[in-house]
Amino acid sequence: MPAEKIQIALIKERKNPPDRRVAFSPQQCREISRQFPQIEFLVEPSLVRCISDKEYENQGIRVTDQIQSAGILFGIKEVPVESLINGKIYFFFSHTIKKQAHNRKLLQALLSKRIEMVDYECLLDEKGNRTVAFGRFAGIVGAYNGLRMWLQKKAVTTLPPASACPDMAGMIGAVHACISALNGLKIVVTGTGRVGQGAMEVLETLGIKRLDPEAYSEYSGNEAVFTVLSSRHYLQKKDSIPWNEADFRAHPENYKSNFRRFACCTDLLISCHYWNPAAPALFGMEEIASADFRISVISDVTCDIGGSIPTTIRASSIESPFYDIRREDGAEKAAFSSDRHISICAVDNLPCELPYDASLAFGKMLMQHVIPELVSDHRPGMEGATICRKGELTDRFLFLKDFAAQQED
Repeated sequence: MPAEKIQIALIKERKNPPDRRVAFSPQQCREISRQFPQIEFLVEPSLVRCISDKEYENQGIRVTDQIQSAGILFGIKEVPVESLINGKIYFFFSHTIKKQAHNRKLLQALLSKRIEMVDYECLLDEKGNRTVAFGRFAGIVGAYNGLRMWLQKKAVTTLPPASACPDMAGMIGAVHACISALNGLKIVVTGTGRVGQGAMEVLETLGIKRLDPEAYSEYSGNEAVFTVLSSRHYLQKKDSIPWNEADFRAHPENYKSNFRRFACCTDLLISCHYWNPAAPALFGMEEIASADFRISVISDVTCDIGGSIPTTIRASSIESPFYDIRREDGAEKAAFSSDRHISICAVDNLPCELPYDASLAFGKMLMQHVIPELVSDHRPGMEGATICRKGELTDRFLFLKDFAAQQED
């Protein structure tokens, strides 16, 4: 185990709209330094962080603008190009690995500034599962926003945004106060990963009954119910050969959507599934005008523009989370302007609404999966998540070479 000093800086978030999350709490910083005395933390001052500068200082952690001495910098969202410091090791969500055009300049800057970029999204265990993510909280807030939309659309009540609730318990309590207004509501959750599990957590805490997909499709009672769908429930092979998970993962382009059987008996869709761009959309835009397309509220937690939920035509914001889609032509309209419209929530930074709870959980994952590698010469997780170093893409990310070389129009 290396004994040399490792200085880590928690950088302030500079992306707009501001993100209030942080990689480690003061108590977590102190615990890390207790376990690994060679690690020292610096904290860049921030007026928007969910944990104040003073709270870090109270734990004996230095708060300073002078973070250039730190070799490793932890953030959350993309760092603006002009704020990147040459030659450092950065941890944040770069949103470049899917060749997101709006972040091409960021990837180019990471290369030109010879930065070692470790992307949280790419930190995996030996089975290929993500080890560090905010998915649970995205699902939690996404489910709340779906129920909040439904209650507002039906003119029952206007619930506060999750960010105005004291914590997760307060958020769920706000829905529970009008739980009877959900009678008869049928909810589909797609996806069984962290995001889907977060959505399920909310629904189960509220006492909403879960049914298996087949029982759900036939249910016509007065209770609020939900079901959870994985890929095999809403996709089928084009040649009608029985579902094969391994084949789907290898050849998603050979599958088509079979979601219509659920769209005709569902009121609220909470979309939490991972979408491969080669896979089909959940439904087509041409389907939403059909008389049997019952869904009227969609909380698209994954928020892939032009992705699996075609009614997600743009990302919305925490400040203005909802908009409507007119069924006849797919045009955007003001939220709740017609009961016939489909109401959409497509916020792409949902965990920001519960920043303190989300930060604590995230820091715990980093303490388990990343910090031990930082003090070791054996770094399989970090190595697999390193997009570039010393001005070059790593082998795993060479597929980004043409994307990085392309100039803006």
